[in-house]
Amino acid sequence: MVQSNTGAVAEKSIFASQPKEESQLRLFWEVFYRNKVALVSLIVLFLIVASCLLASVLAPYDPLDGKVTERLLPLGTHGHILGTDEQGRDIFTRILYGGRLSLLAGVMPVLIAACIGGFLGVTAGYFGGVLNTVIMRTLDIFYSFPAVLLAIGISSALGQGMLNIIIAISIVFVPPVARIAESAVKGVMAEEYIEAAKSSGAGHFSIIWNHVLMNIFSKMFVYSTTQISISLVLASGLSFLGLGVSPPAAEWGIMLNNLKQQIFINPMVTLIPGVFIFLSALTMNLVADGLRDALEAKK
Repeated sequence: MVQSNTGAVAEKSIFASQPKEESQLRLFWEVFYRNKVALVSLIVLFLIVASCLLASVLAPYDPLDGKVTERLLPLGTHGHILGTDEQGRDIFTRILYGGRLSLLAGVMPVLIAACIGGFLGVTAGYFGGVLNTVIMRTLDIFYSFPAVLLAIGISSALGQGMLNIIIAISIVFVPPVARIAESAVKGVMAEEYIEAAKSSGAGHFSIIWNHVLMNIFSKMFVYSTTQISISLVLASGLSFLGLGVSPPAAEWGIMLNNLKQQIFINPMVTLIPGVFIFLSALTMNLVADGLRDALEAKK
């Protein structure tokens, strides 16, 4: 009889939690939908990402082929809606193909840093003591260097290449992510349900997975989304300095570098890669702000 009642209570709690989760999800979308700036930014960002992913379908030319007789054609030229670069290559085509590398360099370092920094931060915050001191003080060493200079130094040491850019930016992002995770875990560890879980005999992995990670996920997610735009701009800057992919590859930062000498000849064409970098970073930031407001919404 006792087992039956226990099972009934457990079953009731499971079904009772489902409407609550559905209500929270509904609230999230309602808050995000009311934020028209974030909603429009999400649509614009989706169009940029989708266009770059479908570059092989949408692009009218090969990104590496150019004609010397068609150098620096202005915007709106027939067959070249965004003009051509210094080698007669179609800029619209190179923007689409270059967006693949630029967006990849924006997302991948954040994912890598979230995994590594999150692991280090959760470990330091959960176990505390000497382990916390060793992990956090070691990561504090990276704070003695400005992020941009640190990324430039690591990229210079590793050499050119998109993989090296991703590694460099990931290393730069790990310390702040770890600090955010460690701070969030410390707040969670003070809650009563953690003590209850420990008293019930739950293991460390179970507590971390079911109680700690579930309660710091929103903070980690929001912080990581804000880092994507920074990663994109930083990767484009490294490519502009010649530390990224090598020519003639199409990438927004290296396109800016190639076109900078033509700014007095055809300034509008020169600005196009910068406009896409700015627009992508801006929409990412606005979407991240909208996600933060929606996740923090309370009834």
